[in-house]
Amino acid sequence: MQGPAIFLAQFLGDEAPYNSLPSMAKWAANLGYKGIQLPSWDARCLDLQKLAESKTYADEMKGMAQDAGVQITELSSHLHGQLVAVHPAFDDMFDAFAPKALHGNPKARTEWATQQMMYAAKASKNLGVRVHGTFSGALLWHTVYPWPQRPQGLVQAGFKELAARWLPILNAFDEVGVDVCYEIHPGEDLHDGVTFERFLAATGNHPRVKILYDPSHFVLQQLDYLQYIDIYHEYINMFHVKDAEFNPSGRAGVYGGYQDWVERPGRFRSLGDGQVDFKSIFSKLAAYGFEGWPVLEWECALKHPEDGAREGAIFIRDHTIRKTEKAFDDFAGVAPDHARNKRILGLDR
Repeated sequence: MQGPAIFLAQFLGDEAPYNSLPSMAKWAANLGYKGIQLPSWDARCLDLQKLAESKTYADEMKGMAQDAGVQITELSSHLHGQLVAVHPAFDDMFDAFAPKALHGNPKARTEWATQQMMYAAKASKNLGVRVHGTFSGALLWHTVYPWPQRPQGLVQAGFKELAARWLPILNAFDEVGVDVCYEIHPGEDLHDGVTFERFLAATGNHPRVKILYDPSHFVLQQLDYLQYIDIYHEYINMFHVKDAEFNPSGRAGVYGGYQDWVERPGRFRSLGDGQVDFKSIFSKLAAYGFEGWPVLEWECALKHPEDGAREGAIFIRDHTIRKTEKAFDDFAGVAPDHARNKRILGLDR
């Protein structure tokens, strides 16, 4: 397990040092981070098409990061992935993720998003990273708690269409040897274990379908995030370290009553301020051989982002487990001896 690393998306802004990749790389390194995860959609950070088409540009980006004291861990295309599948009910809200010229044109927007994902595959290869984080988008989310009941066959049709949209993208990532790690997230059709399995099956168990694990979203759903690792550890190739808390009341629960983040029973918190059992998470990931980067994704409803970023580097560093290469009782071990083993088992009589 490597790290700590930080996802830059929530920190980018129009004021220095948050307005350019070189200054943000130095900022992250000064806080103690060893890696930075980059959002594919933010021009202050990168030019995605150029990164896909120019190995020279990719090498320059890697060199700049290394000069600052960090390395580029992964690309994230969450906003582009979201636009691969958008139900018409959400068109107006998600138009903001696409260029203005595409607003009001869902078909063109989907084609554009698909092309951005194709660029993301080649850009990841050029950077030398082998995993990529994204969202699945959603065609079924508006039916998640349905009334009236969902018509028979609706769910199957939804995942069939979702898979059809993603298969060309998955194949493009397969060609360059990069895994597509879907963040399991409410609002996406891939929001828990069951829906991940539905999508995986709909893609014909595509070898590039993997998981970006973020326990905060499971706290807010009241899903067992530790057992999730036991079940799906072979698919978990990315890890967002984000805390959360769930404090239901007689007035609101999982759905939150349309309240702002501070008032919701379920809300994201800075690392260590919420309810996530990170000691157990890091232990389980280490036991299962996770070799990726623990990446801070900061989305706290209360704490200032600068404080969250500073504290996050220390928190991740202190929780990261360097897996032992020997057993604690090796000093008392003895060499293999077939005859002795038979005696111990009582099989030599």
